[in-house]
Amino acid sequence: MSGMVEQSPAAARAARPVAIRIDNVSQTYNRLGRNALQALDRVSLDVAQGEFVCLLGASGCGKTTLLNLIVGQYRLTAGSIDVGGRRVGLLFQEAALFPWLTAQENVEMGMRFRGVPPAERRSKARHLLRLVHLEAFAERRPHELSGGMRQRVAIARALAQEADVLLMDEPFASLDAITRDVLHDEVEAIWARTGLTILFVTHDVREAARLGDRVALLSSRPGRVIAQFPIDLPRPRRVESAPVAAVAAAITDRLREEVRRHGR
Repeated sequence: MSGMVEQSPAAARAARPVAIRIDNVSQTYNRLGRNALQALDRVSLDVAQGEFVCLLGASGCGKTTLLNLIVGQYRLTAGSIDVGGRRVGLLFQEAALFPWLTAQENVEMGMRFRGVPPAERRSKARHLLRLVHLEAFAERRPHELSGGMRQRVAIARALAQEADVLLMDEPFASLDAITRDVLHDEVEAIWARTGLTILFVTHDVREAARLGDRVALLSSRPGRVIAQFPIDLPRPRRVESAPVAAVAAAITDRLREEVRRHGR
C-alpha cells in the first residue's frame, strides 16, 4: 500500500510494554562495615516485552548482581525494580543439574514443586526436551550428556518455570566455540517462537552483537549504564559475519575506553 512507512525494529520495540523496569538502582555490600563495596551505582534500564537485551561489561562490574536483584535474591540498597508481576526464570553459567536424575526428571523438578500432576509434567517435559532437540536423551543422566546437552537441559528446565522473563548469566561461557554457536541458534529460535523477554549477561562482545536486539554496556565497578547500542541487523545472524563484527568493534572500542579510564 503506497504511503506506508515500515516501522523500524527499534521503534517497534519502543511501542511494547516494559517487562523489566530498573530505576536508579544502587547496591552496596557490607554497608555498615569498613570494607563496604559498591557494586552498582544508579543503574536505570528498561527492557521491553519480547526484547532480547545483552548486558555487557568487564568482570566485576555488577552484571550478575543485577540479575540477582531482579529475582529478589538480595534486598536493594536504593532504587526499584519492577517486572510487572511476570514470572522470572534464571539460567546460570553452569547447568547445575541433579546428577541422580534423568534429563526429563531434571526438567520436571520445578513443576513437581509447583504441584503439577505427574502426567501433565511428563508431557510438558517431553515437549520442552523436543524444543531443545533432546527428546531422544530424556532418560539419560547428566554424566551421559555433553556439556552442550547439559546446558540444553538447563534451558528446558528454565522454560518449565513458564517464565515470561528469562535471565541468562553467561550460560555458554564454558563451552567450545562450535557448541556455543549452535546454542546461539537454539536460544534465538526459542526466543522467536515463545516471545520471551531475555536479559542475557555476557563478557563476549561478539556474542552480544550476535544475539541482542540491544546491548547495554556497564562501566567498571561500581556498575553504571554508560552506553547502549541498538542492533538492527537482520536475523538470523552469524557471529563471524562482517556486520556483526562491525557492531562488535564499535562496542569493543567503547569498552576499551572504559577499561583504560578505570585503570588510570
